[in-house]
Amino acid sequence: MPLLSDTLARVKPSPTVAVTQLAAELKAAGKDVIGLGAGEPDFDTPENIKAAAIAAIHAGKTKYTAPDGIIELKQAICAKFARENGLTYQPAQITISTGGKQVLYNAFMATLNPGDEVIIPAPYWVSYPDMVLLGQGTPVFIEGSPELGYKITPEQLDAAITPKTKWFLFNSPSNPTGAGYTRDELKALTDVLMRHPHVWVMTDDMYEHLAYDGFEFCTPAQVEPGLYERTLTCNGVSKAYAMTGWRIGYAGGPKVLIDAMRKIQSQSTNNPCSISQWAAVEALNGPQDFLAPNAEMFKRRRDLVVSALDAIEGIDCPVPEGAFYVYPSIAGLLGRTSAGGTLIDTDEAFAKALLEETGVAVVFGAAFGLSPNFRISYATSDAALTEACKRITAFCAGLT
Repeated sequence: MPLLSDTLARVKPSPTVAVTQLAAELKAAGKDVIGLGAGEPDFDTPENIKAAAIAAIHAGKTKYTAPDGIIELKQAICAKFARENGLTYQPAQITISTGGKQVLYNAFMATLNPGDEVIIPAPYWVSYPDMVLLGQGTPVFIEGSPELGYKITPEQLDAAITPKTKWFLFNSPSNPTGAGYTRDELKALTDVLMRHPHVWVMTDDMYEHLAYDGFEFCTPAQVEPGLYERTLTCNGVSKAYAMTGWRIGYAGGPKVLIDAMRKIQSQSTNNPCSISQWAAVEALNGPQDFLAPNAEMFKRRRDLVVSALDAIEGIDCPVPEGAFYVYPSIAGLLGRTSAGGTLIDTDEAFAKALLEETGVAVVFGAAFGLSPNFRISYATSDAALTEACKRITAFCAGLT
């Protein structure tokens, strides 16, 4: 009898985590590496949030909590949804998990049966399809057009829906492209969903506060209230509040779904870290004045990277509306050979040769379901980004 399950054979390790680990290992071995793989702000967690966590420790708030979170954080999340998204939830409609990833995972585990389909626009965050597969569902991909900034159309969504469709998974601004859907673009998609009442909507709004050039974030149930009863609106504190390691994600949705997700979580991790929960209360209820300056800094870094990459012959780099990623195409570089002798026949070969020959770590596009591209996270210092772009420019100039 084999030790490992058949389900495990359906999934693969996270490529973004693998790139980050490889970069760390190379650095530890003494190689000059610039890691642009991790989606993690380089800003420190704000002092008031750290102080709230320390206060919680001193107050002895170190015991188990309810499986899906303390009431104080649920109330803060309800207030956030009302204040920023125009969505009204009660605490019983809120779930809190160990990071945003667990929120999505719990929802899939609680709802998917073999044969159920989940529509996922591509490019997509690397974990989406594997979480669907772990839930014994079937990912169905819609490829976003480069000409449309990698966004999908209402016609594509309508064509992808079948009687087996259980979820439509929506992420804006997007990881990996940074593409953001305007209110009108999103309304066109929700109009389609209103015609298919059996399809539920799962949003990943993690990059809500990272939007540029006047782009206004909106979420599906906000744009189309008719979807409220079949939408799970997911978010977290990781990106906007520089709290990646604190591991707090959350969602609002119909109570029947939230109850089912609580059952899953009670038999896996149980409650999120109690101290992190109290820190998240302060994050959501406390001052928000640092969000705009941080977004402005990311915008400057975006412009730095886009300008440098777009100047390289053979690379086309769209300007993203949000998040902290760019997703340039290398279609114009395929078929060439690097100075180190590597044939650049795929985006994976490009990323591997770039790391080996220049020490710049990026994630290849095939990991996100659309090639030939690569993803850069510009959530790092201006100096590191400037140097990385110089090395990428030199690497591409050396292709023959």
